[in-house]
Amino acid sequence: MVEVLISLAILSFGVLGLGALHGRAMQLAASAEDRNRAAVMADELASQMWLARSTSLSTATLTAWNTRLANTAVSGLPNATGTVGTADSNGVVSITISWYPPTSDSAHAYSYVTKVVIP
Repeated sequence: MVEVLISLAILSFGVLGLGALHGRAMQLAASAEDRNRAAVMADELASQMWLARSTSLSTATLTAWNTRLANTAVSGLPNATGTVGTADSNGVVSITISWYPPTSDSAHAYSYVTKVVIP
């Protein structure tokens, strides 16, 4: 009888561990999806720069991009903001996207940075 109780206790700890592992895997999958969406949104803006053959885009284009970036219903990110830096001496511009996932604490922002050069 004691052996059965001990084996049930060990089995229950294993099941609890698997449950915790599954929860963590779900968090990492959601985080990977957010990072992928940030990369796609940054690539969209970089493509517009390449199309315009300039690292300077109009205010209307940047406003529309920021609106899509923050719209979670249309492939945006939660609480997202995007910034485009100014070109340095080599013509390199940084596109930075920051967001706050709803599952994390509000003090920790995630960010994605990409650099664009127009030859």
